Amino acid sequence: MRYIGVDHHKRFSYLSVMDEKGKVVKEGRVLNSKEALRRFLNNPHPVRSSQAVLEAGRNWTVMYDWLEEEVEEVKLAHPLKVKAIAEAKIKTDKVDAKTLAHLLRSDLIPEAYVPGKATRKVKNILRQRMFFVRVQTMVKNRIHMLLDRHPQLRGQIDPSDLFGKQGREWLEEITLPKEDRRLLDSELELLEALDERIASSNHWVETLGKEDHRVKLLMTVPGIGKFFALLIAAEIDDISRFRTKDKLCAYVGLIPSVFASGGKVFHGRITRQGNKYLRWSLIEAIWPAIRKDLSLRMYYQKMKLRKGANPAKVATARRLLVIIYRVLSQDRPYVVNFSGRPHGSVANPR
Repeated sequence: MRYIGVDHHKRFSYLSVMDEKGKVVKEGRVLNSKEALRRFLNNPHPVRSSQAVLEAGRNWTVMYDWLEEEVEEVKLAHPLKVKAIAEAKIKTDKVDAKTLAHLLRSDLIPEAYVPGKATRKVKNILRQRMFFVRVQTMVKNRIHMLLDRHPQLRGQIDPSDLFGKQGREWLEEITLPKEDRRLLDSELELLEALDERIASSNHWVETLGKEDHRVKLLMTVPGIGKFFALLIAAEIDDISRFRTKDKLCAYVGLIPSVFASGGKVFHGRITRQGNKYLRWSLIEAIWPAIRKDLSLRMYYQKMKLRKGANPAKVATARRLLVIIYRVLSQDRPYVVNFSGRPHGSVANPR
């Protein structure tokens, strides 16, 4: 058996091949191409009876798929946990690859979850649409900021309708100083292009998840429409990999940071470590959720009075995530709560 540590970079990777006794039998820098990798691994002798490991980083999927074709097993290492296990004062590509090979040989790799190829493709599509939406929000905020520089325009149109049909016509016609008019025209042109991109991606999204039972279940949760249901299903993938709801909350980064010293424990802000896409979708889903579900609305108002608006949003997002965990893990839809009783009621309890 051979153990291969791969320090993966954008243009090249450094590979260290180790035997069962921990001796490096081969190492070197390889250009990132399937052919170059194959030549390195099979020259002078094939290394089919081997395992490989690389860290989850930028575009790890490409190298991972190539390695799967060449070796018996590929593992994906969690970069933060690897760093905690094998902190090195001297850090080079050669040292990193060798360290990964040693950890693999010793069965000490802290593995990261690897979704299937089909799930990865869906995630890429949804993340692109989400990027367009986030840029669209940034452009709208820039337009608001530009208009705020001209107090004489206040009251001429309802801010909530600024980007509707009448609002767009008003933005096209208002008189501004030459420089600001040019800036506004540029922002409107960009906004129109983004609207087209989002509309195109919406059509693409509609074709996804039609046969996915999880998407149908998630759409019963308040605040979760088709896009968010697809995104959540793809990002979580297999709910059984989270033994408890707390594990899922930690994965999303919706748990408070903890500081313990001298027998005292302090809880701070959320860690913000974890799946940023899930965290964003849950925060965005809060407002439609509290409008549809009375128990969530009451919970949000209670937390807002106790801790303020932002902590209330985070707490409500965490409660929404718990609902999602129960819906997926118990495989049953959520029943919107109009009574004000504690959340989590589901139809057809098993």
